[in-house]
Amino acid sequence: MENIYGYIRVSSTDQNEERQYFAMQSKAIPEKHIYIDKQSGKDFNRPQYKRLIKKLKQGDLLYVLSIDRLGRNYEEIQNQWRILTKELGVDICVIDMPLLDTRNGKDLMGTFIADLVLQILSFVSQSEHENIKTRQAQGIAAAKAKGTIFGRPAISLPDDFRQVVQAWEKKEISIHRAVEQCHMSEATFYRRLRELRNRQTE
Repeated sequence: MENIYGYIRVSSTDQNEERQYFAMQSKAIPEKHIYIDKQSGKDFNRPQYKRLIKKLKQGDLLYVLSIDRLGRNYEEIQNQWRILTKELGVDICVIDMPLLDTRNGKDLMGTFIADLVLQILSFVSQSEHENIKTRQAQGIAAAKAKGTIFGRPAISLPDDFRQVVQAWEKKEISIHRAVEQCHMSEATFYRRLRELRNRQTE
């Protein structure tokens, strides 16, 4: 008997696990047949997806919410679709795009339409992904040009930093006492001291 499976992928930039999970539940997929990867899309080394691939057999049905769950770019989506449908003989249903349901239109025309839609959507998916990265890079560049500083804000030096350093160098106080007075970690103390000395030698 054929089994029904669902695959969910969420990344740090795409936190729609609940939406995907709800969509799987609406298809009455058994809980144990829903595979979830919570990793970035930087590579396709996803453990749950690999487990799913090993589990699938000919005639099984796989649900995904959208085609970009199958890969991070045009080539990868096409490749995974080919592996699933051609090599494994699995049917795929893309919930957000009913035209991409391999159970329908098994004839030549139906296959042609599904392949055409897949190519268009996977291309659009990759283009949108690249556009997002471009807009992010442009936004960061524009913010830097305006003087926006990214990352953790630097700890300002206390007014008596030089005096604390001198006392520590003269062994009047311990390093523990020095960093305590400056309200910073030991690593930060040494880094700020190095920066101060570099400025003095310029």
